[in-house]
Amino acid sequence: MNLLLDTLAFLWFISGDERRSAKARETIEARDNLCLVSTASLWEMGIKAGLGRLTLREPFETLVPRQMEINGFDLLHIEIGHIARIISLPTLHRDPFDRMLAAQCLADELSIVSCDPAFDPYGVGRIW
Repeated sequence: MNLLLDTLAFLWFISGDERRSAKARETIEARDNLCLVSTASLWEMGIKAGLGRLTLREPFETLVPRQMEINGFDLLHIEIGHIARIISLPTLHRDPFDRMLAAQCLADELSIVSCDPAFDPYGVGRIW
């Protein structure tokens, strides 16, 4: 299965946060699954950290690459096809980061690992 972790799923997974679901953890840890993290999520983390709304246990530029490597996560870049897909999405949700994640899932046939039901109206397969 090809999975896209949303921002909170990534942060909660790497920190062992108890708010993550057992199903999400097991799905991410399954060796047969490809786990991706979008550059949109990294951008969101950077913005929130810069505004003081996200505290990271070590510098962003150290934490993220190390956790991506340790956990075998791949980076999903924002491509022209993703942007084209977001243009056609109905405005069901105003968060630009979540809209990009939904567009990436739809364009690349990915399931999203997220506790946020805002992805459901877009028809994205959600695991939590």
